[in-house]
Amino acid sequence: MRKQGILALFAAVLCAVLLVGCGGGPQQSGASGGQNKLVIYTSMKESLIGGIVEGFKKKYPDIEVDYQSAGAGKLMAKIAAEKQSGHILADVIWTSEVPDFYKMKSDGVLENYKPTVFSELVNPFDDYDGTFTAARLGTLGIAYNTDKITAAPAQWADLTKADFTNAFGIADPALSGTSYMSIALLQKQFGWEFFEKLSANQTRIGKGAGQVIDDTSSGELSACLAVDYITNNKVKKGAHVALAYPPELLVVPSPVAIFKESNNLDAAKKFVDYLLSQEAQTMIANEGTLPVRNDVEIPAKFGLPKPEEALKRAIKVNYTEILPQKEETIKKFTEIIGKK
Repeated sequence: MRKQGILALFAAVLCAVLLVGCGGGPQQSGASGGQNKLVIYTSMKESLIGGIVEGFKKKYPDIEVDYQSAGAGKLMAKIAAEKQSGHILADVIWTSEVPDFYKMKSDGVLENYKPTVFSELVNPFDDYDGTFTAARLGTLGIAYNTDKITAAPAQWADLTKADFTNAFGIADPALSGTSYMSIALLQKQFGWEFFEKLSANQTRIGKGAGQVIDDTSSGELSACLAVDYITNNKVKKGAHVALAYPPELLVVPSPVAIFKESNNLDAAKKFVDYLLSQEAQTMIANEGTLPVRNDVEIPAKFGLPKPEEALKRAIKVNYTEILPQKEETIKKFTEIIGKK
């Protein structure tokens, strides 16, 4: 009897599996292959990506969204592993490590999509072809602890002074895309000599972009190279830090792109269009970072220029030139700053 019961149970399970496989069970509705979950990989922190995703879901309640937020380096390693296994799981990628987008473009993994609102945007890419589009113009400045530093640093060279000895931090460029881009820009403007001087002043390599700001807020550091909106979010929560912007402005575009293998191409295009809309770009501006639209007001308390003005002040760089230098740049920086 026991054997018969087991056989009956097996038959029932097999029948259920066959029904589902043949369409006899419930199916997911939505984009291709019955899948309607839009997957986004981003290096943006929760304070920025969270509100944008919520706004998108309100506009498109039938589209389920899943996003993974991590450092650009970790995300690219994840994408490489997924590609190796046969399929990139994400539909959309939005980070701040511009050379990665040129690499993905060269690898042929990005969908060519020119957003419907492109004519309304400020475009920082001279060679724009629709493979990826800037969705934010991140600025980096010097975040300093207002309890320890009384006079805001006015020049990058101020970081080599005694006030910042063993007390200035830069996020690890192997983990942070914005950190890598900033190092590349500063090296182009001032040469490796600038970093040699920082090393002589015992500059430290921190972990992620958020961690160095936390260390500055706690007083472990007096200052750090800091991302605009991450710093402003910490200030909003009570951190005793402020941002100073030297004349040579660090502007790092944050491109957004769609993967060719996307199972949800229509939803991905809708998300990119929403991200670049006035509604989402206003959210970006309200977090204290630059939108890519001139018709969005930036709160005066952040002291940021308009997008077009920021691009005029920014240190210029040829992204295709620095792409093959990425590993070498990170290695050189680590060797200089890491030496004691």
